[in-house]
Amino acid sequence: EVYFKNLSKQKQKEVMEKNGNNHKLRVCVATCNRADYSKLAPIMFGIKAEPQFFELDVVVLGSHLIDDYGNTYRMIEQDDFDIHTRLHTIVRGEDEAAMVESVGLALVKLPDVLNRLKPDIMIVHGDRFDALALATSAALMNIRILHIEGGEVSGTIDDSIRHAITKLAHYHVCCTRSAEQHLIAMCEDHDRILLAGCPSYDKLLSAKNKDYMSIISMWLGEDVKTRDYIVALQHPVTTDIKHSIKMFELTLDALISFNKRTLVLFPNVDAGSKEMVRVMRKKGIEHHPNFRAVKHVPFDQFIQLVAHAGCMIGNSSCGVREVGAFGTPVINLGTRQTGRETGENVLHVRDADTQDKILHALQLQFGKQYPCSKIYGDGNAVPRILKFLKSIDLKEPLQKKFCFPPVKDNISQDIDHILETQSALAVDLGGTNLRVAIVSMKGEIVKKYTQLNPKTYEDRLALILKMCVEAASEAVNVNCRILGVGISTGGRVNPREGIVLHSTKLIQEWSCVDLRTPISDALHLPVWVDNDGNCAALAERKFGHGKGIENFVTLITGTGIGGGIVHQHELIHGSSFCAAELGHIVVSLDGPECLCGSQGCIEAYASGIALQREAKKLHDDDLLLVEGMSMKEEEIVSAAHLIQAAKLGNTKAESVLRTAGTALGLGVVNILHTVNPSLVILSGVLANHYVNAVKDVINRQALSSVKTVDVVVSNLADPALLGAASLVLDYTTRRIY
Repeated sequence: EVYFKNLSKQKQKEVMEKNGNNHKLRVCVATCNRADYSKLAPIMFGIKAEPQFFELDVVVLGSHLIDDYGNTYRMIEQDDFDIHTRLHTIVRGEDEAAMVESVGLALVKLPDVLNRLKPDIMIVHGDRFDALALATSAALMNIRILHIEGGEVSGTIDDSIRHAITKLAHYHVCCTRSAEQHLIAMCEDHDRILLAGCPSYDKLLSAKNKDYMSIISMWLGEDVKTRDYIVALQHPVTTDIKHSIKMFELTLDALISFNKRTLVLFPNVDAGSKEMVRVMRKKGIEHHPNFRAVKHVPFDQFIQLVAHAGCMIGNSSCGVREVGAFGTPVINLGTRQTGRETGENVLHVRDADTQDKILHALQLQFGKQYPCSKIYGDGNAVPRILKFLKSIDLKEPLQKKFCFPPVKDNISQDIDHILETQSALAVDLGGTNLRVAIVSMKGEIVKKYTQLNPKTYEDRLALILKMCVEAASEAVNVNCRILGVGISTGGRVNPREGIVLHSTKLIQEWSCVDLRTPISDALHLPVWVDNDGNCAALAERKFGHGKGIENFVTLITGTGIGGGIVHQHELIHGSSFCAAELGHIVVSLDGPECLCGSQGCIEAYASGIALQREAKKLHDDDLLLVEGMSMKEEEIVSAAHLIQAAKLGNTKAESVLRTAGTALGLGVVNILHTVNPSLVILSGVLANHYVNAVKDVINRQALSSVKTVDVVVSNLADPALLGAASLVLDYTTRRIY
């Protein structure tokens, strides 16, 4: 032991000689709130006790300086530390914006302080937004950073902040073996990581035997006995404020029902804290005989209170970390500490819809005594940290080095991979046909398969899977690498979930259908799904007339009428995925019945089904066929016969097409007056028959400011298939969709 002590002294002497014979390490400790001071204070006492090695500068900022949070800077003064600088950095508001503004304010004020202090190293603790400002300022000003409690895992935004500080810090003091492994996995230099334990445990493990009854009496009343009261400390969860406030309300209801004396500490300064205080006041906690509500308890006294409590409840890290040292039962609420290492004294209540679950947890935990846990420390953290500080060589390069795992360079290439064409598997599910195609990145349809669309859900899904599997297998033979599957389908679609919400009678048994899961499972590929009209618009944006156009509308005319709206280069889906149902714009109050159940829709006039209906009426009245036309006896009357009759001079057929074109034109006028696009693209098999009629209606009916709109016919042969492919190709080329 003497040998190793002498060796340690010799090493420290060598480091001091490297740093300059008389140079003391100038350490700046910045503390932001009562919680981080409880961890930093033991280190500060240790630094102060060795003036021959260190100079200590203390900077106080954050909620320490706010009256509503107890003006906790006073306890730093009571500990006989000289505060070099006080920085008021908290922007009041207790919401997300106020947190961001507070970080910004700290970043504005800190450079002047650091320029004056010129510390060799700054000690930053934890995962608070104030600490992020400290670490950012120090890193940008080339000041070495020692981060306390890096590598840990918890819920909320704190995780991201903690890991961000880790990447800025030059040295790391962690509390557990798991945290050390996390830091190594994050590519931090193992030589700059110290597994020391939590500094607060140095005080915790020697505190329990001190006089505590006077402290309990002072905060909870003289009639309160040990193990017969509760300590409650709950903070807002910044990533889900509304839910955390609801959880806090249920906690207070459960505590009122449990009917035990309870010490409730006010929440921290995070977004949502103001609402939590309102909940406390609404329930009368500050005046309730069973409750004592306080803004701050000095850490030495807080230790005694939790050490002898019947239970601690809330979502503070103190509950899952420090309280384990005493074996006090803890109820950890919500997700704020998800991922933290905990002892057997912690019972988790992840979610609660009523107070009953929390009340049941209180009944299970209250009054128990668990074995003491030393997961977070053994009481010797500070000596290790001081030794670590003394070993820092200021002449070492300041630039951080990350220890990335070795990556094997692959210098060989595969000719087959080079020659492969990146492609998408596109599926078009229309009212009549089911088509699957392999589509290249340039929009070339390499191979296409077509079948009639089955009438039942089971047969339809089975056929989709069968055709997709066949196409994916064939892709290998045609040197195509499939990047994913895009599906264009009739009906209202939730593209985020890949679910067809419902469809008109055009496609039967097609409501609440999850297309993404079965196809993705079968092909092991990502799957995107959208409405056929939206897909037509996407096809135009990537391959057609809409390329480079900021605002345009596509109308697809086929068995039904659909469409898509592109506004500021992005497809509009609407709040319930019902935007751009252009076929169901009503153009007549007493028009023909539509398949959607309404009357007078564009689709009831201008769709292929509508034209077929009118053709049948004319045929039944023997008014369809004219000279030059013939039909076989078993032949089904279709829209094509109506168009042929009109071309051959059938005035009745011409009238039907004129009415259909007028209805479509009126719908387009409504669209122009609503979204004011610069381009209207007519797509589908009927587009050429309607384009002139639509232009005429615009000239007659539209406002003068929109009459200049361009109306064109799509030059894409298969817009639905190309649109389905673009769902995949846009994503894989990193375009956000």
